[in-house]
Amino acid sequence: MDATALLAQLNEQAKSTDPIGATIKFEVDEHIVFIDGTGDSNVVSQDNNDADCTITTSVDTLVQLKNGDLNPMMAVMGGKVKIKGDMGLAMKLQSLLS
Repeated sequence: MDATALLAQLNEQAKSTDPIGATIKFEVDEHIVFIDGTGDSNVVSQDNNDADCTITTSVDTLVQLKNGDLNPMMAVMGGKVKIKGDMGLAMKLQSLLS
C-alpha cells in the first residue's frame, strides 16, 4: 500500500468516526494528516498546525499497525512510532487505525 492510499483511507476513517474532542497530527514520512476533532465532526486536512498529540512514523510502520502485524506499544517502545503531547489521546486512536 502506498502513502497516498494509506492516507486517503485514514482520512475516510476519521470522517466516519465520532469526534475525538481534540486535535491530532500524523507525520507519516513527508506527509501530514491533521485531524481536528474539536467540533461536531472530525475535519481532516494536510495543514501543519500544532496539535494536542503528534504521532510521527513511517508508511511501513503504519501499514503494519493497521494490519495488526505490529503491536502499538512495541512500536512506541522500539522507536518506530514517536508520540509528542497527550499520550492518553494517542491510546484512543485504535478506531482510526482499524
